[in-house]
Amino acid sequence: MKAISSSIVHKTDVGAVKLNISNLEEANATWDEMGNKFGQIEGMLVQKMAAGKEVIIGMKKDITFGPTILFGLGGIFAEAIKDTTLRVASVEKNEALKMMQEIKGIKILQGMRGEKSVDFDLLADIILNLSRLALEHPEIKEIDLNPVMATENSTTIVDARVMI
Repeated sequence: MKAISSSIVHKTDVGAVKLNISNLEEANATWDEMGNKFGQIEGMLVQKMAAGKEVIIGMKKDITFGPTILFGLGGIFAEAIKDTTLRVASVEKNEALKMMQEIKGIKILQGMRGEKSVDFDLLADIILNLSRLALEHPEIKEIDLNPVMATENSTTIVDARVMI
């Protein structure tokens, strides 16, 4: 469960995310707890737990270049080690695949010590769609998809923030 509020940017940092809720009683208790803690919230998001490697995919309008597309390790790694790469939109599939190969943590995504590689084509599709969205909607100033959970056969956008 995640508290929905335009004033909460990093939900995990302030305790606006509760994991492993297994029944309605726990969900109701979490709703009450977050309502008391944060006061005015717009609602709650309840979603299935997603597993995988965490990546960040984002877009930010640059005053000179226009929409720029970002890819890197996500979750806490996005801020802790800032392992990202950038391109100016429009980004095509081959360029999206090259972006992913540029980060220092590429071996994590390729699978280490017997782990499976993430599906790079699925991640590239998200990058392409984000690039297209940024170009078709100039009113969007920033999009942050973090984390995107990637596995060998799926990608799940766990959290998204859009600024207009």
